[in-house]
Amino acid sequence: MSRPLAGLQTHTNTVVCFIKMHSDASSKYNNFQLNSHLSTLASIHKIYHTLHRLNLTEDVGPETHGTACCSRAMPPRKKRRPTAGDDLSAKKSRQDNVYRKQETLQIQEAEAFSSKRCLEWFYEYAGPKKSIITSESGCDDVFGPDGMEKFCEDIGVEPENVVMLVLAWKLDAQSMGYFTLQEWLKGMGSLQCDSTEKLRNSLDYLRSVLNDATSFKLVYRYAFDFAREKDQRSLDLNTAKCMLGLLLGKTWPLFPVFNQFLEQSKYKVINKDQWCNVLEFSRTINLDLSNYDEDGAWPVLLDEFVEWYKDREMS
Repeated sequence: MSRPLAGLQTHTNTVVCFIKMHSDASSKYNNFQLNSHLSTLASIHKIYHTLHRLNLTEDVGPETHGTACCSRAMPPRKKRRPTAGDDLSAKKSRQDNVYRKQETLQIQEAEAFSSKRCLEWFYEYAGPKKSIITSESGCDDVFGPDGMEKFCEDIGVEPENVVMLVLAWKLDAQSMGYFTLQEWLKGMGSLQCDSTEKLRNSLDYLRSVLNDATSFKLVYRYAFDFAREKDQRSLDLNTAKCMLGLLLGKTWPLFPVFNQFLEQSKYKVINKDQWCNVLEFSRTINLDLSNYDEDGAWPVLLDEFVEWYKDREMS
């Protein structure tokens, strides 16, 4: 429909030329012809402009025709049918995903704390299991010095190492050289350790506990009750010197001198008040003892040490 309409403008131009060619004819005849052609021309223009407003008068030239051809919607692309190779690849991918999920679950299960594994681990050192909760004697199952020796060997730590004291504190063990089943399960549960390997990986953390002043003080106070005989209120002197060396030997420069004082002193035991004040003394008193107040609330043990030390330095 657009090709005939596109020629309306050309036809109009032809009519105008025709009118000019016959302008010299007789006036009556010419007027009649002119009015007729003008009427026709007005009708043509009216139709043209109406169609133009309706966008029906676009020329279709070679370029426009080419554009129209190119702008036609392309037919939808057909989906490629999966081949046998595609099916194998998809199947392999699904299998890999399943294997990865299984590996992830296995890793998570291995990393998660297991009370059952922890229990089995305990009985590697406690010997044959009499019962899960209590032994025949009615007491909690326990592993003692023999099991402790094997345990220390397995984790690669000497029994006298301070990290064993920190571990005992974490387990809230009540007797030196012994771990009960209840202490073991509760303490290892707090550490999330149910195997030798996991505990080995936690040794650096246990050592780092001593770097915190508050935690160190708790471990220090715990050590007194942990090391003393349960029927005694005080700590015998030899045990006290060993524990002080373990806790303060590397951090308090005056410890060797204080240890010498204890060896030559009249004291056979150290009570808890004296024990706690030794730590406070090591933290607050200068190495030359210049800020020590003899009238302060220090125990007599430390008054005697200061006096002994000053006499020693003067001589």
